[in-house]
Amino acid sequence: MITPTDRPPADDLAPGLEVEVEVGPVAHGGHCVARYDGRVIFVRLALPGERVIVKITEARKGSFCRGEAIRVLRADPRRVDAPCGHFRPDGCGGCDFQHAEPGLQRELKAFVVAEQLRRLAGVDRDVTVEPLPGDGFGWRTRVRWALDAAGRIGPRRVRSHRVEGVNAAAPCLIAVPGLTELAGSIDIPTGVRKAVTSAATAQPDGRTPRARRSRSTAGGLPEVTLTAAGDGTLAAVWTGSTGSTVPTVTERAAGREFSVAADGFWQVHLAAADTLSRAVSEALGGVELVGGRAWDLYGGVGLFAEILCRAVGADGSVVLVETDPAACALAQTNLARHPQATVRQGRVDAVIGEIDGPVDAVVLDPPRTGAGQAMCAEIATRTPAVVVYVACDPAALGRDTAALAASGYRLDTLRAFDAFPQTHHVECVARFVPA
Repeated sequence: MITPTDRPPADDLAPGLEVEVEVGPVAHGGHCVARYDGRVIFVRLALPGERVIVKITEARKGSFCRGEAIRVLRADPRRVDAPCGHFRPDGCGGCDFQHAEPGLQRELKAFVVAEQLRRLAGVDRDVTVEPLPGDGFGWRTRVRWALDAAGRIGPRRVRSHRVEGVNAAAPCLIAVPGLTELAGSIDIPTGVRKAVTSAATAQPDGRTPRARRSRSTAGGLPEVTLTAAGDGTLAAVWTGSTGSTVPTVTERAAGREFSVAADGFWQVHLAAADTLSRAVSEALGGVELVGGRAWDLYGGVGLFAEILCRAVGADGSVVLVETDPAACALAQTNLARHPQATVRQGRVDAVIGEIDGPVDAVVLDPPRTGAGQAMCAEIATRTPAVVVYVACDPAALGRDTAALAASGYRLDTLRAFDAFPQTHHVECVARFVPA
């Protein structure tokens, strides 16, 4: 370790060096900001106000560094011992805050949401992150894990393509019971075994940081989606499976059942789909929608379209727009009971450009990148009385809040939910109305 009398210049920080720092505020992404002689270090495994020894893991010349707290000299009183052995320096990247009490975790997330709104949209808003039922572990019903050449299946290590293998003796604690056991018992197809051998040859150390490669390449390692569905089904689907090889499972939310592809999108927390559907329904309140027109954009298999169909009634109309063909086919099935619902498959901006006239209500649940300025402007031109935005990324919410404000819509109400305990992720439901 570098001692105080042997402090390296900030410009000389490099992977492997250890330095002592005072930890500053939490930042978006599951780390905190520290400064070493003015140079920013994004520190994982620390908490605001702590004093720690940080081991540098990445250093960009003339820019910021990344590091992990390997020793705590002055701890936050609400720091706890992480119960999972995979949560450690150079360990699994699936969790960020196991070292913080649940209440502190939610405060950190609330700070990030408020800071992103203030910085990106100029909106000052007090934020409270609401807990979901459960104790913060055993909540995740779907995981996407990788297989390596040693036969290990599990999540990747932090900012790496290397696999952190899980097994019955060292399970993933945020996954629902059964998923770790499923990972250890599934058959590995011959084609998958060949793919992992090729990947190991191309990337022998597996250390390529995620930031330098797209998610779609995933370091070349085969991936499997493991699902514990609401109907009791346990399913494993290898990435690249198509057609009849992908099973359909049944999930339940909003008082009814939905058909979902075993590797398709569905809220992963046991209580999230119900919680968010109720929040969307409440956000639509106060606006007369019976007989009106509504859009469900990025609508998936129809969870929020179900809420909109109930709001507009039999004499109204709901258009669900979704890019994924498989999800659209399932949405057709799920919404068959609602003749006022129409499912349109295609790029969302292209499809809504083909729809004429105004709309009374819009619900949108965009991907992590957000809806974008052009989409927000197009929605505003249709003069909806209410826009309900379901956001899985605070930065995207901040950018799109600014875009909607520029188009004449103000943020009215905001609720945030701890739908991903132990991680930095948070789900928000924002209501926008004409300014």
